[in-house]
Amino acid sequence: MSVPVLSHALILEGPERVSDGAGGYAEGWIVLGTLWAQITARTGRETAQGGAPVSRVSHRIVVRGAPYGSPERPKPQQRLRDGDRVFVIQAVAEWDGAGRYLTCFADEEVVV
Repeated sequence: MSVPVLSHALILEGPERVSDGAGGYAEGWIVLGTLWAQITARTGRETAQGGAPVSRVSHRIVVRGAPYGSPERPKPQQRLRDGDRVFVIQAVAEWDGAGRYLTCFADEEVVV
């Protein structure tokens, strides 16, 4: 295995619930930090969502390893942002046996 080239600075964001003042809540995103990453597109397809065509591409995103429980360790349902591009994390696995890197399997959706 060759060492990944971490050339993209991605913002790690986590979901946050904020009271709407009427007994409910609104969902937002809070910035958790910046991770350097290697992004590789895997597969793509076009689907319909709400009557509009949506392009969905799955990506393999490699970042530096972090121990379990660390705020720098990405988790499913968090997302990575690169400007206007948003990658929703579906799963996270160790890239190598030593845990030096993590692989995030993420989806990017774009309304066509």
